[in-house]
Amino acid sequence: MMDNRFATALVIACVLSLISTIYMAASIGTDFWYEYHTLSPAENVSEAGRSIWEEFVSKDADEKTYTDALFRCNGTVGLWRRCITVPKNSHWYSPPETDMTTNCISFSLSDQFVEKYIEPGNHNSGTDLNRTYLWRLQFLLPFVSIGLMCFGALIGLCACACRSLYPAIATGVLHFLAGLCTLALVGCYVAGIELLHRKLPLPEDVRGEFGWSFCLACVSAPLQFMAAALFIWAARTNRKEFTLLKAYRVA
Repeated sequence: MMDNRFATALVIACVLSLISTIYMAASIGTDFWYEYHTLSPAENVSEAGRSIWEEFVSKDADEKTYTDALFRCNGTVGLWRRCITVPKNSHWYSPPETDMTTNCISFSLSDQFVEKYIEPGNHNSGTDLNRTYLWRLQFLLPFVSIGLMCFGALIGLCACACRSLYPAIATGVLHFLAGLCTLALVGCYVAGIELLHRKLPLPEDVRGEFGWSFCLACVSAPLQFMAAALFIWAARTNRKEFTLLKAYRVA
């Protein structure tokens, strides 16, 4: 028979785990990890006509090309997509418009593993290993994190079916590892953005900031750690009390 304390701890841990999973999934699927804010995106686009958009969507667009477009057009960047804000009608003969629309382009799988160069856009400058591996890690780590939590949930369901609390330790350990992956993801993303801005500094009229998708990932990590602590505490304490009770009955 399970003590009410342990049952309450498990319920709270399950709720924290569920919220963390939702936050992490929302973070991966949205495009607001980093946002650029420029003073007059409509004027910037009107000056260059449709060339900015054509370069932005081009398959041959390198890191410098699409980063410059993000600077000029209120861009946002996610783990899977990059977006810019442009006027609905941006032909060269049209006056500047205030009616804006957001258009997005997905990073292909090959884009996620492409090499980053010491001088963005210059293929002859050599490979920047730090930025290359940071970019790849920020793509892989969120899926590892969610996978660990899902596997932990599967072990928890098996524990419920077996009417045993002890396997919850494994669930807690997996949630702890998932929290480490999420924390590493956040660190890799921050480091990658800082290194990029050292290579391509922000223009004077552009302001950059981390978006709400990034904040969801930041919140997800402590929730995973708290869920892990509750799972491990409940399983170990319940096991210890059961052992003491069994020894008392034998005596």
